[in-house]
Amino acid sequence: MSEWAQKIRGGDLRALARAASGLENRDPDALAVLHEMEAARQMEEAPGHALIVGVTGPPGAGKSTLVDAMATALRRQGKTIAVIAVDPTSRITGGAILGDRIRMQQHHGDAGVFVRSMATRGSTGGLARATADLVRLMDAAGRDYVIVETVGVGQDEIEIARLAQVTIVVLIPGMGDDVQAIKAGIMEIADIFAINKSDQPGADQVEREIQMMLSLAHGRQPAIVKTVATESKGIDELLEAVRKTSRSVVSARIQNSPVSIDHLGIAVNSLQEAAAFYESLGLEVTHHESIPTEKVNVALLPAGDSRIELLEPAAPDSPISKFLEKRGPGIHHVALRVPDLGATVTRLRESGARLLNEPRQGAGGHLYVFVHPASTGGVLLELIQEHKN
Repeated sequence: MSEWAQKIRGGDLRALARAASGLENRDPDALAVLHEMEAARQMEEAPGHALIVGVTGPPGAGKSTLVDAMATALRRQGKTIAVIAVDPTSRITGGAILGDRIRMQQHHGDAGVFVRSMATRGSTGGLARATADLVRLMDAAGRDYVIVETVGVGQDEIEIARLAQVTIVVLIPGMGDDVQAIKAGIMEIADIFAINKSDQPGADQVEREIQMMLSLAHGRQPAIVKTVATESKGIDELLEAVRKTSRSVVSARIQNSPVSIDHLGIAVNSLQEAAAFYESLGLEVTHHESIPTEKVNVALLPAGDSRIELLEPAAPDSPISKFLEKRGPGIHHVALRVPDLGATVTRLRESGARLLNEPRQGAGGHLYVFVHPASTGGVLLELIQEHKN
């Protein structure tokens, strides 16, 4: 691992800040460090897997103060935090105020809180172009929470929902028709509503309006939490809602994901011996085949909507034979079905993932590509797009 990456993993804030600046400026060295750290985390089970929280809402809702209060409460719990605050770029000067560092002065000198302000640089959607890379960097650096505060958004600026695991929409009393004006966007992205400045008149009215809008929607019901960020009121309740919502939202996204398991490939020394075990579990071998190009014999055992494929080497120089010599019997690869392999491959390449082949057509007419274990967490991954007639 490079010295730069080692310093970041060791908690060096200067090295982390330099990498963040490099990612904003699309510096190839910084991008390489990011990919190196992510690969190391996957292979070595290094720190990572932060909870990514998006905080958005109209200008003046007190998002920065709320984020500051959340960071303070999380530090009391011993959590480490990265705050990425996106500020608008002036259309006249091209500059940005980047005032969140000023608002969060109390955390200056605390290595457990890393605050980074970013200018949108012309991007729409409430985020900057490099925001996603900075989130990945903070995750790979081992932060427990990454809080992303967007530019004050309106109805069509909802990119934060694609980045964050939990999205908090901040509203305040006295917005009047503003709630209605951003209603469509809110309904699509909110996992939690935070009614900030709830000590002011009209807080109950805002809550009723949210409940009325939610009554027209189907499916999950976002939590509603009242806060007074300047006094740290309701912050613990908000963080508890974040924790509960993160579990339910991630579970729902997994259940509704367009990606599904196609099959699990298991390398074995003997199909007959291995199949006997799985048949004792109630599974049944429905098909045998030999694939000369791969020098492998395969036994298929359907299991629900997916299947298990037992892979036996058909020749000493087959890939499965080499796998068995190196690692012994066990999981050889996991195959996932994806709706659009071309788009998936493009995203993987942009993220720096290592692909082992160009998308190509399999015997059944499907398209497939393999991803190297260094990019997946240690297992060979096959991505499949079923053939469409």
